[in-house]
Amino acid sequence: MISLLQEAAHSVAEHTEAAAAHGADAAGHAAESAGLPQLDVTTFANQIFWLVVTMLVLYWVLSKVALPRIAAVISDRQGAISGDLMAAEEFKQKAREAEAAYDKALADARSEANKIVAANRAEIQKELDAAIAKADAEIAARAAESEKRISEIRASAASDAREVARDVTAELVSSFGGNADAAAVDQAVDSRMKGALQ
Repeated sequence: MISLLQEAAHSVAEHTEAAAAHGADAAGHAAESAGLPQLDVTTFANQIFWLVVTMLVLYWVLSKVALPRIAAVISDRQGAISGDLMAAEEFKQKAREAEAAYDKALADARSEANKIVAANRAEIQKELDAAIAKADAEIAARAAESEKRISEIRASAASDAREVARDVTAELVSSFGGNADAAAVDQAVDSRMKGALQ
């Protein structure tokens, strides 16, 4: 039994020495590779392999998932922009047509207003001409009536003046002691009145 114990102790001692040697070797190796692990030349092949795998996976994900979505969004935006530009151009054309229709309606309204003004002006001128003609006719009628009255007054005045002149002449001739001949008095008065009237 003692031999078993000795063998076990010996085995533990060897194992301890091996572990210590391995620890010392690992510590020495750790001391040697204290720099950047990606710059270790012994791992370049492994790093390059995983770099290529990662790039291929990244390329596949971008080309199959991300880029089609981005392209779809860009296409949708381009379509929306094109649609908005077409709608804006259509509205602009409609605005031009509406403006042309408004200008035409305005010109038509002005033309119609000018026609109405001309018609009213012609009607007013016609009424004015009729009123002037009526006033001229009334003035001419009144002037003719006034001339008639004036001529009647003149005739009456001349007749009255003749009568007065006859009476005065007859009285003068009688007061001077003469005999008044009615025919001679009438002739003298008439000749004197003709000269006075002319």
